[in-house]
Amino acid sequence: MHERTGVRLPLRALVPFAAGSIGMGIWVTVPGIFLLYFLTDVLAVPAAVAGLALLVPNVLDVVLHPGVGRLSDADVARSGHRRRLLLAGCLVVVAFVALFAVPSGLRGTPAAVWVAGVLIAGNLLYSLYQVSYLATPADLGIGYHERTRLMAYRNVVITVGVLVSGVAAPLLAGAAPGVGDYARMAVLLGAVMLVAMLTGVGGVARLNRAAPGRPSGPGERGGLLAALRDRQFRALTASYLTMAITMNLVLAAMPYFARYELGRPELTTVLVGAFMTPAVLATPLWVLVARRFGKQRGLLVAQAAFVAGTLVLALGGAAGLSVVIGAVAVLGVAFAAMQLMPLSMVPDVIAASGPGGPARAGSYTGVWTAAEATGGALGPYVFSVCLALGGFVAGTRDPEALAAVRYGFTLVPAVLMTLAVALQRRYTLDAAIVL
Repeated sequence: MHERTGVRLPLRALVPFAAGSIGMGIWVTVPGIFLLYFLTDVLAVPAAVAGLALLVPNVLDVVLHPGVGRLSDADVARSGHRRRLLLAGCLVVVAFVALFAVPSGLRGTPAAVWVAGVLIAGNLLYSLYQVSYLATPADLGIGYHERTRLMAYRNVVITVGVLVSGVAAPLLAGAAPGVGDYARMAVLLGAVMLVAMLTGVGGVARLNRAAPGRPSGPGERGGLLAALRDRQFRALTASYLTMAITMNLVLAAMPYFARYELGRPELTTVLVGAFMTPAVLATPLWVLVARRFGKQRGLLVAQAAFVAGTLVLALGGAAGLSVVIGAVAVLGVAFAAMQLMPLSMVPDVIAASGPGGPARAGSYTGVWTAAEATGGALGPYVFSVCLALGGFVAGTRDPEALAAVRYGFTLVPAVLMTLAVALQRRYTLDAAIVL
């Protein structure tokens, strides 16, 4: 298969497009890292109930994503762009604030019900933005390497957003925060989300003008079925789903590992920084790896490095803080590739799917983001199950509960990522692309 390589996207379009990822990063990161902890240690929700409160809304979200993809494809066929859904998705900011602004007096299971209800609404709004945003690379008239370059800008910016929000959120909430402190944090970060996401909408419009793709035909059908029947897409999505479960588990477990394994809750900020900073710095290097060796080979190397890092972390606090931080940094370097490579491979799959591929981009990304949402649901839930099996209770010093924290953060992710490697090896499109 021959790929078009001549079109180069201008910075005036790349930068605002990438800026939209800051808002997306905040929505994914802050609830991903802090919401389970917020439920169990601030709102006194039992671990098993807290896990379900996060799982159920995300399971419902999975069902909605493919439909949002079809809606996005219909919108672009009718109007020539996806901006209406992008603008509607910016309302996710309201849900973000409401997640942490739990009404006074709600504790335990009633608080979990509030959070679950808000999360359902927020996930739907977020999917409107996310599905349309990630369909953009497939809408453009660009080739294999330019898709990597486009997603590299996005990857750097979203990683910076994840880093800044992950570090800023506990600082904004303050020491020993209550519900009011978390609500104040959400308002401040929500304002940043809104500005970033609106900037991203403008960036999508500029990219479409800079490198217009083939116009979508309104009569083209079967996007969802085509995505599900695509062998390359199934292999890529299955591996990404497993990676998403793993990464969301790790993020949700960080506050627990800092408090219960390392004995210093304030080290959550250090761990997030040690994870995200190398991810930002490593992204340009992964772009070079993709250009020299191909995206899939780079991804397999990153997955193997991640497994090695988690096995070192299994030694826990006994390994020493410097070793722990170094191992987390290795996870961050691997995380950069696991964000960059798969997201730039999706438009490769769409381009290779046939003449009607771009017209089905929303359907493909709808399935893709459904997998991502599933990972967002199952990651924290799997860790909450580990906690429940260990008899975890907030403030515990029980040896079995502490072992559940340690090995839920380390050995379980190692097993999951090994499975992701096996699934990723079934993807063979890279070898067929002639650049």
